[in-house]
Formats: sequence, structure tokens, C-alpha cells
Amino acid sequence: MDLNAQWAAAWMRDAAAAMAENRQRLIDLDRAIGDADHGENMDRGFSAIVEKLDADGVPATPSEVFKLAAMTLMSKVGGAAGPLYGTAFLRGSTAVAGKEGLGAEDVVAFLTAARDGIVSRGKAEPGDKTMVDAFTPAVEAAQTAASAEASGAETLSAAANAAEAGLAGTEPLIARKGRASYLGERSAGHLDPGAASTTLILQAAASAAGEKA
Repeated sequence: MDLNAQWAAAWMRDAAAAMAENRQRLIDLDRAIGDADHGENMDRGFSAIVEKLDADGVPATPSEVFKLAAMTLMSKVGGAAGPLYGTAFLRGSTAVAGKEGLGAEDVVAFLTAARDGIVSRGKAEPGDKTMVDAFTPAVEAAQTAASAEASGAETLSAAANAAEAGLAGTEPLIARKGRASYLGERSAGHLDPGAASTTLILQAAASAAGEKA
């Protein structure tokens, strides 16, 4: 599928399905080191995006789909995830504004802006045991793929695979940000729920583009 508005809408639907399917897993991950509300919040937020698309139709460009997603997540998702993912999609939408279809370099621009939005909002760095630990390797893998003349879909797949590896890498880390940081060394030995939801979101982007992540 071309990385157009229809793809962006399919991404949101695939992400919503992934959040519904993994709702309990995300709740369990968050119960271990957080508030146990991450799965519920992500499921509610992406379901609301799909409801908005169903009610209003698919916007003309990927950027407009991302902006719709950003505003919906900011208004519907509680805790830290709403503002963080909302900022990510809003920054990403700005990075690809006006484009009807996205190529590999546009995917890199979107992912970089989204990751930078999360960093600026949450003040987390790689190694802090947050969604940044999945997002940063995703950005780096996308940059590598694009520079090797991969397609947009292939670039998304590379990003999703790198995010999954980044998620696995959060298990031994000691959390330095968010509620998990209150646990100190007891936060080690658990996957970060934000990194898990980031991985699901990026896998949905790749699957919507026809690339199995």
C-alpha cells in the first residue's frame, strides 16, 4: 500500500486492534512497575481514533490523520501516555505536512519528529526505561534503511523490528523516569509498558503498509 491517507487510517485501525488484543498484557506490564492503567488507556485512546475516522471520514493526507490521532489521544488518554503520544503524532504530522504520500525519507522525518516530541515532553533519554528506549532504535533503523534506498514500507518494518529489540532491552534497566522510578532497583526485571505500546504502534504501521514487522 502507498503510504497515503488510507494507509495512515489503516495504521490507526491496526493499532487499535493491537491495543485491544494486548490490553491485558499492557495492564500487567504496568501493574508491575506503574499504575496498571496503560492498557486501558491505550485501548480507549485508539478506539476513539477509529470512532472519529468512522464518523468524520478519512482526511486527505497522512499528516491530517496524524493530527486527528494526536488531538484524540490528548483528550481521551489519561496518565502520561496521552500527552506523550499526542505530542509524538502532532510533531510527526507537522514533519510531513502537505504530503499526499510518504517515502522512506518522510518516514524518517515523521519518526524523528515524533521521538523528539516525546523526549521534549517527557525529558527521558535512552536507558531511562521508557518508550524512548523503543523509539530511538526505531528512528536509527529507519535512517539506516532509508539511506540504503529501502521503500517507505520497508523503512517502517525496519523501525518496528528495532523497536521490538529496544523493548526487550528495557527488561534489565532500572527506571529513571515516571512512576516506575519510585521502585528503584525493583524496577529491573520488567519490560517497560510504554516501550511495549510503542512497539505495537510501529508494528501496526508496518502491517498496514503490507510489511510484516
